[in-house]
Amino acid sequence: MMQKLSRRQMLKLTGAVAGATVLAACTPQMVKETPESTPQVEKTAESTAPVPETPTPNPITLMAGLVTAEEMQKKAEWVQEWLFAARPPFSFVYGGQSSGDLLGTWARQASTLQLDPNRAQHTFVWADPQATLEVRCVAVEYADYPLVEWTVYFKNTAQATDTSILEQVQGLDIRLERAGDSEFVLHGCLGDSNLPKSYQPFTQELASNAQVKFAPLAGRPTSGVFPYYNLQAQGGGWIVVVGWPGQWSAQFQRDADRGLQLTAGQESTYLYLKPGEEIRTPLMALLFWQGTDVVRAQNLWRRWFMAHNIPRYGGQVPSIMAHMQVPNEENGMFEAVKAFNEAGVKIDICWRDAGWYPCNGDWVNTGTWEIDPKPFPHGFRPFSDWIHTQGKKLIVWFEPERVTPGSWLYEQHPEWLLSPAGMPNSLLNLGNPEARAWLIDHVDKLLTEQGIDYYRQDFNMDPLYHWHSNDADDRQGLTENLHVQGYLAYWDELRRRHPDMLIDSCASGGRRNDLETLRRAVPLLRSDYQFGPATSLGNQGHTYGISSWIPYYGSGVYSSDPYDARSFYMPCFGVGIEIKPADAKAAYDECRQVAPYMLGDYYPLTPYNLDPAQWIAWQFDRPDLGEGMVQAFRREDSPTESVSYKLFGLDPAAQYEVTDADTNQVTRATGRELAETGLPVRIARQRAAALLRYRKAG
Repeated sequence: MMQKLSRRQMLKLTGAVAGATVLAACTPQMVKETPESTPQVEKTAESTAPVPETPTPNPITLMAGLVTAEEMQKKAEWVQEWLFAARPPFSFVYGGQSSGDLLGTWARQASTLQLDPNRAQHTFVWADPQATLEVRCVAVEYADYPLVEWTVYFKNTAQATDTSILEQVQGLDIRLERAGDSEFVLHGCLGDSNLPKSYQPFTQELASNAQVKFAPLAGRPTSGVFPYYNLQAQGGGWIVVVGWPGQWSAQFQRDADRGLQLTAGQESTYLYLKPGEEIRTPLMALLFWQGTDVVRAQNLWRRWFMAHNIPRYGGQVPSIMAHMQVPNEENGMFEAVKAFNEAGVKIDICWRDAGWYPCNGDWVNTGTWEIDPKPFPHGFRPFSDWIHTQGKKLIVWFEPERVTPGSWLYEQHPEWLLSPAGMPNSLLNLGNPEARAWLIDHVDKLLTEQGIDYYRQDFNMDPLYHWHSNDADDRQGLTENLHVQGYLAYWDELRRRHPDMLIDSCASGGRRNDLETLRRAVPLLRSDYQFGPATSLGNQGHTYGISSWIPYYGSGVYSSDPYDARSFYMPCFGVGIEIKPADAKAAYDECRQVAPYMLGDYYPLTPYNLDPAQWIAWQFDRPDLGEGMVQAFRREDSPTESVSYKLFGLDPAAQYEVTDADTNQVTRATGRELAETGLPVRIARQRAAALLRYRKAG
């Protein structure tokens, strides 16, 4: 408890908690770059429930060649060992006793519900003998991918009795063993930090007695770190992902022999529960892969993500989209769209960002969520009705959690706010049911009355100190947990009321893109590092790193130069408001042609680097279409004019037509030639980019 109080005091002084980060670039077949820094490395019951049949693998998926029967078997064996054999993959301490000692003595029930042909939900419930604490593990096993996920819930089911202290809650606590002489190797990437190095890949060998711990900066889950990991061992590995839009931590602890203890959860829990209260762990996802090809494992993850995790809107995955910014003024919005129409630029979304509400001329003043009648005397409705006739959608920026002094929420409902002394912003407490109900109804009304199609939510503050400051010494972690549950419930209800509405996840760029968030939203601005040509090199690095984990993302480029524009090609693409539509048309048209490939398999073709004297390149392949693209960038100081890249994922016997986007020259080669000899790429001048599309001939 004293450690927790000390941590709270430290948070107030620093405003941030730095997570361990590793800055070493890697792809499985490529050289390792020199790291800029390294992480903190310290040396340091039987079940009687019936066991249901394992869901039958989808033969179409298995025949596709990416998922193997061996991987499905590994997953099935793990489910039996860690779930049905009453060896839960989580841990906690309750009343001073470990869950390992307790759960074997508690009553346990198990049930299975077939959600659909590819998902079986297994629920396990333990009840303590005093009938106060119920522990419920809800796991989903996938039949078409070697993946299992789970969340653990803790509820006080008593009528009038508080629980004992519940602490050290870990949503994931498992031991893994390595085979052979190879060490464990951890692969991952950094989170967003509004810097060129955002999403920088790393690799780290975990030698005997090594300990590596990761945690985000002050409560936003992908600020500085990224809760997506690939742990490689001899002959295969595990992709481990933590879904928690709050302060999580993950620890990889090697022993002196062949084992590794892997734990992850909400970073701080020491609390009792009042009657009826319930907390939960992060969503944990575990994917099993075999072999030595880490890139193949990442594509296995990408395919699962697109098949099962990315949110559907109107039953469909998000489409490739082109966006434009519209001014913060009613007439200007119409004129901006007319200019794009006259230039022949096809736009899908009109983006109204911050500042449309009463804010005293400064967008950072938030908490009054009404349309400012000065710039918008008629609201958004005339504009949204007009663009709807053109097949366009309106997306509008909100930041409901951050509340500033003088705003409506600050003045009218201080009881809904977390306002620790000395902090410039208050936090709307989404764990407060009354506050959350008001927010749902208020935003729903704005969306409906103003014809707003898509909802963009930002989060420009670190919430951890606000959460911790609201916790009593014996309730630490509760405010955060209830807020996270409320945040997810808020989005779930908005999506229930607006099933065709896309949600854009933003938090000072890409600082809240955990798995739970991305089950409900897509990140249309992966980083705030986007302004001006100087950011192009860094954004090449962003695409390189984030693409191993998240297939769908967006941003905007503030230049019409082809090198800059191609550095920002993404599934959701747009240009800055000051760029003339006619100057941007070529980039919009070209990105619309190639962006669909980015939803397929991803192959890095060079080592990761931010070196202006080096090239960087990658390939996106759509095996379902027999098409794909290669992007290559010759940076400003590179002396090299020509490089050959060996391509991946192609049919060796098929003929492919390769088209150079700059010259329209078409060459033909077999898939075997492109894989073994390589695709020659020539870029005649420095600070230029090549884009080559390929397709199966005929």
